Amino acid sequence: MITLSHQRHELRLRHTFRLARGASDTRTNLFVELEHEGLVGLGEAAPIERYGQDWTSAAKAVEEMVARLAEPTVDPRAFDSAAELAAVRGQPAAEAAIDMALRDLAGKRLGAPYYELLGLDPRSMPVTSFTIGMDTPEVVEAKVREAAEFAVLKVKMGSDEDRGVLETVRGVTDRPVRVDANEGWTFEDALERLEWLHEMGVELVEQPLPADQLEATRELRHISPLPLFADESVHRSAEVPRLAEAFDGINIKLTKCGGMGEALRMISVARAHGLQIMLGCMIESSLAVTAAAHLAPLVDHVDLDGNLLISNDPFVGAAVEEGRLVLPRDPGLGVHRSETGFGRA
Repeated sequence: MITLSHQRHELRLRHTFRLARGASDTRTNLFVELEHEGLVGLGEAAPIERYGQDWTSAAKAVEEMVARLAEPTVDPRAFDSAAELAAVRGQPAAEAAIDMALRDLAGKRLGAPYYELLGLDPRSMPVTSFTIGMDTPEVVEAKVREAAEFAVLKVKMGSDEDRGVLETVRGVTDRPVRVDANEGWTFEDALERLEWLHEMGVELVEQPLPADQLEATRELRHISPLPLFADESVHRSAEVPRLAEAFDGINIKLTKCGGMGEALRMISVARAHGLQIMLGCMIESSLAVTAAAHLAPLVDHVDLDGNLLISNDPFVGAAVEEGRLVLPRDPGLGVHRSETGFGRA
């Protein structure tokens, strides 16, 4: 028998998080526990309002998914097929939570970290970037200084202040910088910005144009001096082939694609099409970030810092040493509740 408990939790950001589509000080995520054969698997849903999800829709979806997992024809121990059979389409954040909980259970059942079940060496993962949100020059400068231990920075753009933001960053550090426009540019904006971003030593640009402007992005890629990565344009593996001529790489996020199983499929399809791969996250706790980190040895770039942007992380998982994520060696995902727990500071 498999049983479910779930709880919402408001994650408080250390700084107001601003990007091209808006700003926020908190995010409400849903945390799940699946109990099966005396073991408990943990999962996290970080719902995305833009795609019609919130914590209430995620809660309803995980309840529906566990009801499907309890059917006699479904074996939760066969975690990959079980997650697929239980999926509630349109609720990828909920799918991700159940998927990672099933994989956490599998590792605990076998007494091994999940990355060992995949045959991966966690020492081979890339360093993670640290995100600098849009803000005033004074706050941007302070954020860059706070991120001194990170070898790579990811700077949010998509406004008329883009040049000033990057000049502020470059006034503090010469570290590698990646830019995420979050669909905030027009084609003309992108043409103008990509040239000086290249001159300023930027490595790559995520989602320069709106997701529905694939043809324009394809044209932009042919003249861009920098690699372009899809984020909002890509959700699942079936979408990857059509993006291969418009982008140089894709950004995979568990909560966007529906979990670790689908992320692995996306990695395989992206490699088959010669695309680079970035592994990203939303504003999430150490639970979801650690789950994603188990896949990090398979990718080219890592942007797993969502847990570092919050002040009340309810879990302890992957640590950061010299800008690199260090996975726990405990079975499953290796994540535990923190001393602060839920509902406290």
